[in-house]
Amino acid sequence: MFYNPEIGHNLPHNPFKAIVSPRPIGWISSIDKENNVNLAPYSFFNAVADNPPMVMFSITGQKTNNNPLKDTLRNIIETKCFVVNIVSKDLLHQMNQTSGYYPKDIDEFKAAKLEKSSCVNIDVPRVKKSPASLECILHKVLKLPGLNNNMVIGKVVGVHINDQNLKNGLFDVLTYDPIARMGYKDYTSINKKFELERPK
Repeated sequence: MFYNPEIGHNLPHNPFKAIVSPRPIGWISSIDKENNVNLAPYSFFNAVADNPPMVMFSITGQKTNNNPLKDTLRNIIETKCFVVNIVSKDLLHQMNQTSGYYPKDIDEFKAAKLEKSSCVNIDVPRVKKSPASLECILHKVLKLPGLNNNMVIGKVVGVHINDQNLKNGLFDVLTYDPIARMGYKDYTSINKKFELERPK
């Protein structure tokens, strides 16, 4: 089949996010100027450069009709920093808990019964049990086409790695089974890997 997104797909559900999958999840922690903490997962997330290390995630939609900016975006615009927490399989249900709607004065860490750890270079809490966390300072917010579509680009200024996820000096994804988002209500985890040499 073929379809033009502006016209429609004539399928029960939009297949776009199922086609572009699996997608890593950026579990973003942020804080506002009044020290209200926010934690929320975003599956439009990835690394975009490694020297210096840069990451991006996109925020789509709005919080309420009277409040077009989601707390994550508002916080990052205010404080210019955020943390990307990596989601392991054993954190799946707590991650999902933080995807719900909460007033901005409700701390999702507490709602999901997650322990916080401090960062080194920025004043934002991170998820203590996360296999890795990336301290980021805001590089740019890009307004994308469409209603309330925004891309956040950050520069990584600090990297936390849980020692138990290092194996022979390498950060080994098989030690924690990273969670990835697919389409519809589907998720997956990585529990197998292989190496492939580039042609010379």
